[in-house]
Amino acid sequence: MRVYVPLTLPGLAEAYKTGELGTGPLVAYAVTPALREWYVSDDIEELEYAALNRAALASLRLLAADAGAVRRRVVVAVDVPDGAAVADPDRGLDPSALGEVRIAGGAALAKAASVHVDSGDAEADVTAAAEALAAADGGDDDAQFVVDGAEDHELLWYATQEIPSLVGLGD
Repeated sequence: MRVYVPLTLPGLAEAYKTGELGTGPLVAYAVTPALREWYVSDDIEELEYAALNRAALASLRLLAADAGAVRRRVVVAVDVPDGAAVADPDRGLDPSALGEVRIAGGAALAKAASVHVDSGDAEADVTAAAEALAAADGGDDDAQFVVDGAEDHELLWYATQEIPSLVGLGD
């Protein structure tokens, strides 16, 4: 099963050092029944893109909590065994939990298929969005517009071999 793990660049650097995306329980995003119902599509690529975007929003939340992190959203696409990622049935239709799954034992970075990261030109919008997130969560429409501005930036695709360069440990 493909899941999307939200991180920050410092979190990605730590995962690269340890070889683990977390020890568990690890929060990730995937194509869940609730996400399918919300997105109303049978196209698996569209559904996976929706799960990736949910993880990008979760990465933005991690950035809002870590003032020292470079203002780029990071999502790692990783394959886990079927049944390893479980959605909470009590939160199935909670809009804030759409696509959310938990992986009890964490995930090995070696199982990652790709990494998705904002480009440098997104940093100003991602910074503004991280700062506006709390107000947007509180119902402020202007703040929500700022948060949505970060979503206008597509995450760039990177091969896992490029992780050292992404985290400043490579050439």
